[in-house]
Amino acid sequence: MEITRSVEIEDLVNTYPESVSFLSDKGIRCLRCGEPIWGTLEEAAKEKGFTDKKIDTVVDELKSFLDQKS
Repeated sequence: MEITRSVEIEDLVNTYPESVSFLSDKGIRCLRCGEPIWGTLEEAAKEKGFTDKKIDTVVDELKSFLDQKS
């Protein structure tokens, strides 16, 4: 799975459960009541007020984080 700003949160969490803690540390909550939230990573980040540049940074950092875990 390619990690992009358009990745669906549900797919991301199902494929990379460890992404939940990373995104939570960034202020993006991926789970609500134990279930993944709907929408894309970009939509979730924009709801938190992230700029396009900040979203790109988070995507790059998430990729690095997941590379280190594998």
